[in-house]
Amino acid sequence: MALLLSATRSQPLCFLGCRGDGLFPSSFRFGFDRRFGNGKKTRHVGSPPPSVASPTMCDQKRDHLSDPNLKILRLAREKFTQEISFRSEDKDLSPAKALLLVAAEDEAFLSFNRDMDACSLLSERKGATGQFKALSEVTDVEDISLAGKTIPGWLKELDVIAAEVKAELISREIGCHLLEVLEAVNVVLFDSRGFRRFPVLVDSKFSYLHTVLSYGCGSAIMFSIIYIEVCRRLGVTVVGSRVGEDFLIWPLSGNLVELFRSASGHSLFATINGRCVKDPRSKASELDSGSLLRLDIATNRDIIGIALANLIRLHWKRASKANHGLMLTSPLRPVHPGKDKANMGETSLPLLRPQELRLAIMASERLLILQPDNWTLRRNHGLLLYYSRRYVEAVQELSICMAFAPEEEAEILEPFVEKLHLLRLLSSWECLDQADSVPVS
Repeated sequence: MALLLSATRSQPLCFLGCRGDGLFPSSFRFGFDRRFGNGKKTRHVGSPPPSVASPTMCDQKRDHLSDPNLKILRLAREKFTQEISFRSEDKDLSPAKALLLVAAEDEAFLSFNRDMDACSLLSERKGATGQFKALSEVTDVEDISLAGKTIPGWLKELDVIAAEVKAELISREIGCHLLEVLEAVNVVLFDSRGFRRFPVLVDSKFSYLHTVLSYGCGSAIMFSIIYIEVCRRLGVTVVGSRVGEDFLIWPLSGNLVELFRSASGHSLFATINGRCVKDPRSKASELDSGSLLRLDIATNRDIIGIALANLIRLHWKRASKANHGLMLTSPLRPVHPGKDKANMGETSLPLLRPQELRLAIMASERLLILQPDNWTLRRNHGLLLYYSRRYVEAVQELSICMAFAPEEEAEILEPFVEKLHLLRLLSSWECLDQADSVPVS
């Protein structure tokens, strides 16, 4: 293990001089290594195109070090890390705020890439001029704008929904019995605002909280978070648990039987949790009031982790769309293990969408901040870095993973980490060969 870790001392040159310590980590490394102390920069085979990696190419000479999008990236990541710090009590965590910070960072990353693409387009057109929309200076995370609202503004939207529920209760002249409050919440969310879940989510934008609040539709976990947050503002505690592939929520009550009583063909539990409750293929269809009591209730950290895991899965699916059936762990189990090292020089990675892959890596980084001791998450993060051809970082993450993983898993990882060492050396030699072949004028 010491040998594996010692081979990772050569760290890549970080974009914007950011650190690789987990607080503001590798999502801002754009594939440049400074090797052998010769001061030359070489671009990885899988690095983003120049429109993403080279902000200075624009004729307007924008100073990328002071780009507001990059400042938002830094602020959002630092604030997210502070929010989920293990110094914080779980009850004090706000999944809504944490996930709005996730959305702010990803939106800033996409906005930065769009600006760089526009820069590239302008540089390709001789004599062309263009103006970038000036972004206001952001000095605090509270100033970050998402689709026209600040993060406090989106949190205020949850307050507005809770106020609409209170108005619904007053208009119906009913008391504050738990079931009546839940029915009023359902009326506001499903009838007045038209909220609905996507049973199968294809577009990752509907896994961001502000988008779900804007459009009224999204993933089940995002809808569950909205439901929990609205009920909390009404003084009702709603909890949740992962059941198979579904995340189910219910009120914390001593009489759960009432949730399963059918009215107009639907139980309150089914109305809250959607179609999965009646789907015989889902484990949720097997639940009753007794089995709910035996489920492990998810903490706020768990809920944030589930949302981030969904983001990783969605971005990976979109990144690997051209490679049907490609799994994140596919490289660990080669079809011909005996020939794997012999064919090392012929190794070719599948073509992946770089932007989606980088978004998956960013979500994985946040999940590791949340659960740093989870060896499975660290293994998956190392594999994402491998697909991104960031071999030095992949070796580092997978070597750490091997220290925590069960013995049988470590035995699977060991030959793959050795392969990554060789790939790193091969990529270095290829870069040197390319540099030597360029004639000096």
